[in-house]
Amino acid sequence: MSSGVEADIALDAAVVLTLGLNRALGRAAGLGAAGAEALAALAAVRAAARQGAVDELERYDRAVRDVLDHNARIAALAESQRQAEQRFGVRLHVLPEPLTIATQSADDLAAWSSRADVEIGEAERALSERVAAAVAGRIFDTPAAGLTSDVGHREPGAAQPSAAEPWAAEPARPAEPAQAAEALRRVLSRLPPDTAAADYQHVTEAAQRVAGAATPSAAEGLLTEVRLRVQRATENAVRRRAELARQAADQEAREQEEAERQYVLDAITSAFTDMGYEVDAGFETVTAEAGEVLLTREEWPRHAVKMRLDDASQIRAALLRTEAPRSDDERRLDVEREEQWCAAFEEARARLAAAGVGSDVRWRLEPGLQHLPVAATPRARTTPAAKAKTKERGRERPGGEPRDRDHR
Repeated sequence: MSSGVEADIALDAAVVLTLGLNRALGRAAGLGAAGAEALAALAAVRAAARQGAVDELERYDRAVRDVLDHNARIAALAESQRQAEQRFGVRLHVLPEPLTIATQSADDLAAWSSRADVEIGEAERALSERVAAAVAGRIFDTPAAGLTSDVGHREPGAAQPSAAEPWAAEPARPAEPAQAAEALRRVLSRLPPDTAAADYQHVTEAAQRVAGAATPSAAEGLLTEVRLRVQRATENAVRRRAELARQAADQEAREQEEAERQYVLDAITSAFTDMGYEVDAGFETVTAEAGEVLLTREEWPRHAVKMRLDDASQIRAALLRTEAPRSDDERRLDVEREEQWCAAFEEARARLAAAGVGSDVRWRLEPGLQHLPVAATPRARTTPAAKAKTKERGRERPGGEPRDRDHR
């Protein structure tokens, strides 16, 4: 072992899953006590990380997240309905009910998601069709929209069709309002319920021109433009969903990273506090930018351990002196302290492993190979938890143990 060490940290799969699942359940309103107990039971197996337990965690995690996704879709559909009612007077009378996660099993949650997926799809289609029918109905409510105009009529003095264009001599067949309205309804029904207001306006402007078509061919040409705008509106909706999903994934990754960092910090704090070290009060909030923290012991008035955790992925620690040594005896004491620290670090690694925090030592400096660095450091600010554990250890050892004091 070493008095200076760097180690890579890796959380086992069960810990990672449990942290994410805890966060997901925290966003699920109405988590019942039994559900929380079930989660705690799953979390209890994180240290062993047996494959069966990990598989069960994964199943439950997927089921919970599917429910949350479907609940979000229901909320989005309710908002789309509200906007459709404001714009077009259209309303769906029945919407799927979101699910409150409580004590359901993974199978029960998955079954609900399957049913909800069908119901949500049907509701989305129904809303799109009703909006399309309302828009088409508004556009074709006016008879004098040019649909029955006599396009063969010409103003006095207008040029007569030439003999080379005999088809122009025949009056054009007017478009049928009912057919054009039905065609427009079918095209508009392809708009997703979450179409943006600006896209609705863009499509509606093109749709209104269909009502002015003089012939079936002209109506079809104008419908083509409507189709193109519907396609663009749909693509815009898909892009918005993808961007929202990307933002949500980025946020999830940041929250997971912070949860993992905090879990490692808590595990390290607990491990070293249980072993009799006093942990600097700032340790719980340290980040890569915040720098190092100190571990101290009552019986080490002139020694401390400087420790740094980088992004919950690497830990660096080194024993140091808080003042320069003044004798060979103090040099020899440094080696003793290094050996004690080395043993403590190995014990801490075992404690961390039991909590699901693995560590792989990349670099070490053996005791006695170099003089300890000297750094003037304040005594650590003992956390309330550390003080409580110190008192508890005192009660467990009546009379106390002899303190190992530095030699002078």
